[in-house]
Amino acid sequence: MQATRLTLMCHARTVAQKLAIFPTNEPLEMDWQSARGTRRAQLKRGARVMCGPELRARQTAALFGEDVEVVQALRDCDFGRWKGVRIGDLQKTAPDALQAWLDDASSAPHGGESVAQLGDRVAQWLKTLEGTPGHIVAITHPFIMRAALSHVLQGAGFNLIDVEPLSTIELRFTERWRLRLPATDVEGVL
Repeated sequence: MQATRLTLMCHARTVAQKLAIFPTNEPLEMDWQSARGTRRAQLKRGARVMCGPELRARQTAALFGEDVEVVQALRDCDFGRWKGVRIGDLQKTAPDALQAWLDDASSAPHGGESVAQLGDRVAQWLKTLEGTPGHIVAITHPFIMRAALSHVLQGAGFNLIDVEPLSTIELRFTERWRLRLPATDVEGVL
């Protein structure tokens, strides 16, 4: 049985990330149009590219070519009323709500999706991939990557995982999900 190889990649940097603002549907900070398709050669033959529906995920996926599948399960966490709000402002205006959200995975004081709900969504999506042999590259968001890692590592430290722009995680499924840390200095690792 051929394994499922899943490479999760965080979208490129946005101004919202740079300023510690909860995301909306903002574009990338870089000039992605002139870079369109420039990373296609990094993909190994036969790799499928998927991305979340947000503009920043689709623009990053365009760096790898035009044959990209938009997958709703890869959408960012719904931050509700906190969309577009600086984290520093919340620390001043709603510190208890922010702390409750950080401490309790089932809490959603912003009126959006809780971390627990996000984790369930990502776990369900990973389940659908278990019977999909081959390599999938999924361009997504830090919260999706954290949820996938927490699922694979069976709940370990969601809030202790930092995901930088354009970072990758590789997961493999052969009867169970496993985390694989690929070398970054090798050409064509995607």
